[in-house]
Amino acid sequence: MRKKHKKQLPLVEPAAVHPKAQEWAEISRILDRNTIIYEKALQDLTASVKNFGTGANGMTADQVVRVAIIKQLEKCSYRDLSFLIADSRVFGEFCKIGIGDKPFKKSTLQRNITALTADTWEKIHRITMKEAEENGIEKGRKVRIDCTVVESNIHTPYDSQLLWDAVRVLDRLLGRAREELPGVRFPYSNHTKRAKRRSLGVMNAKNATGRKKQYKDLLGITKTVIGYAQVALLELEQYGPRELTHTLFAMEIAKELAHYIPLALQVVEQTERRVINGEAVPAAEKIVSIFEEHTDIIRKDRRETHYGHKVCLTGGASNLILDCRILEGNPADSTLVDEMFDRQNEMYGRYPLKASLDGGFASMVNLKSAKGKGIKDVCFAKGKGLEESDMCRSHYVFKALRRFRAGIESGISWLKRCFGFDRCFWKGFESFKSYVWATIVSANLLTMARKQLA
Repeated sequence: MRKKHKKQLPLVEPAAVHPKAQEWAEISRILDRNTIIYEKALQDLTASVKNFGTGANGMTADQVVRVAIIKQLEKCSYRDLSFLIADSRVFGEFCKIGIGDKPFKKSTLQRNITALTADTWEKIHRITMKEAEENGIEKGRKVRIDCTVVESNIHTPYDSQLLWDAVRVLDRLLGRAREELPGVRFPYSNHTKRAKRRSLGVMNAKNATGRKKQYKDLLGITKTVIGYAQVALLELEQYGPRELTHTLFAMEIAKELAHYIPLALQVVEQTERRVINGEAVPAAEKIVSIFEEHTDIIRKDRRETHYGHKVCLTGGASNLILDCRILEGNPADSTLVDEMFDRQNEMYGRYPLKASLDGGFASMVNLKSAKGKGIKDVCFAKGKGLEESDMCRSHYVFKALRRFRAGIESGISWLKRCFGFDRCFWKGFESFKSYVWATIVSANLLTMARKQLA
């Protein structure tokens, strides 16, 4: 039976007297002052539960939130997280694990942490920002806005590699179906090794002619395997009546084939357009991974290309991240200004008095809109034709805000270096958003704890 939190603390060893232990104790106090956080988490954890009065006592909602925060702040795997909690007095006390309690298994941790949705993490973030406002840590009157990229966990998306990915995944699924399902008749021959050789041949070709020859053979292999998969899918969808386990397995394989076949076809199409026909394929029409198909191509400042999602962040004078917007595609920074300011108004019931933004956000339309919302000083780091006197009340204020804006660069760097904000290892777009919000909530709680202890 799932519970919100433990009403009585278990018998635990006292934590060590250490600055880091004091930080974790303060984070615990912040969470306990806002028990509505546990109620939000409990809704996700019990979403599929029909009878709340039965079942074993699993992790409580507050324990799930706490272990998720440890995972993000310590930047560890689920296996290491299980060890940290079992071995450390500080983490054991933080997670309210008593003497004699069984440690959490890594599978239990993974299942519970990933059950928390991005929407729930965003609500937890809003609750913690309210706590920061009430304690005078952050009033939201002076903000700085910038964008960064959080990358997906994919390899460099060469077309040859994507074709090989498609072949090996489809071959693996077809091979499992032939081995474990009696009576299947679809044609099948494993082409994984040949596809890998052609993929390496593309990479090592000495000239464009040799590379194109290797690509044509690799495309032929991929089309053949896709044909096998399409025939197999039709057969598996009508598989039965058999033993229940066989029928369920056939349904599982059919579901995966139905997912990967369109992605493989898209890879074939974009490769033919780019390599065979010499066509420039727009980024919006490309797929860069068949495993993380939600991944966007982000070209940054005409210098670097990233594969992930653009994230727009609002920071405050306290170094807290006040807001986050996870974007699809690569919209121009200048199109995000109004939305980010409106979200501040939604959070605090008012617009900030001062705002500092990167030069990519600059435009006369955005300046007039911000002034119309009652924002007294709006500083774009690069004015792009805008006058200082139009943006700020004085040259001194403009220079101060421009220096202030640079602080969010260090904040983003801190998130990426210390908390894994540079790359998301969770699978799927919904999990990607949960990862981003969990990282921001965890980092903010640490900042708040340090300011409380200062």
